[in-house]
Amino acid sequence: MNDFCLEFQNFTLGYQGHAAVHHLSGSVARGSLTAIAGANGSGKSTLLKGIAGILKPISGSCAAHINRLAYLPQQSELDRTFPARVIDLVALGFWQRRGLLGRITLQDRAELTKCLGAVGLEGFEKRPLDSLSGGQMQRALFARTMLQDADLILLDEPFNAVDARTIADLVMLVKGWTAEGRTVLCVLHDHVLVREHFPQTLLLARKLVSWGPTPDVMTAANLMRARGFQEAWDERSGWCEERLAPDGHGHCHPIIDKREQAVAAHV
Repeated sequence: MNDFCLEFQNFTLGYQGHAAVHHLSGSVARGSLTAIAGANGSGKSTLLKGIAGILKPISGSCAAHINRLAYLPQQSELDRTFPARVIDLVALGFWQRRGLLGRITLQDRAELTKCLGAVGLEGFEKRPLDSLSGGQMQRALFARTMLQDADLILLDEPFNAVDARTIADLVMLVKGWTAEGRTVLCVLHDHVLVREHFPQTLLLARKLVSWGPTPDVMTAANLMRARGFQEAWDERSGWCEERLAPDGHGHCHPIIDKREQAVAAHV
């Protein structure tokens, strides 16, 4: 048995007739900590949604060798006006074990209280969500993630618009998860955080630019290459058209303009 948590094979994703992630192939080692980097619109969040099963692939596959998955979306995707308390939000972490209508036991409540303490939200159980700061909300979401007890954790911009102290605390939690053998994939836009805390990086520009140890990936040449591909992408592009080559391998022939062809030839 291999020691991979995820295996991608020509994994292709998109929306409403437009490609977003093109033919990603590769493997994520179990227990690894990987940053997914790239410019806005490069397919980072789309990739997480594909892994989580929220977005179905157009072609290819993503094989997940896991028991349980936890997905933390961006805060901008959450409705904080819903009349709920911190305990209601965090308790959703039990749903995979208890179901949405399952009864929360005294042991569950003790575990929930422990997780709130771990993220620095002791005594916040009855606070309404709309009273929380951005950093407090993110801490509550991390507590919910902890309760899910997942072996694969997907985090989409978890450190965006929160204070430096919260970032430091949450980074320590993430590193603790990988120390327990959990696999973490984290979408980030802050290259300093990527370089300082994430041993592996997957650099996207709708298609894979580089993937491996962070010092090898986050080079000036690779970042320039990613920027070039992103700027040259034709937003009118449709789905990739897979054609079978004589050697039996499928090749991607998306509709692209001459600018991207020039970038590909010179980087």
